[in-house]
Amino acid sequence: MRKRDIVLKISEKTGIKQVKVKEVVQMTFDTLLEALKEGQRIELRNFGIFQVKTRKKRIGRNPKTGEVVPVPERKIVVFKPGLDMKKHIK
Repeated sequence: MRKRDIVLKISEKTGIKQVKVKEVVQMTFDTLLEALKEGQRIELRNFGIFQVKTRKKRIGRNPKTGEVVPVPERKIVVFKPGLDMKKHIK
């Protein structure tokens, strides 16, 4: 499912013009992104939790040459599904 599909579904269900729905959906995604950039945890009840975690630096290996390669520390976004989502997916 793409953002466009989300906009179409919301527009059909609410009767609001697609242009307005697209603006609101984009603002929602932008707000979530800004919060994650600031390191905030986003908790959406019954849906799930988004948070930024830091992966420690480690030593990796190039599978082609077998050469040891240092992998730097980096930040990743992690999602943990909520209870309702787990029930619906099962």
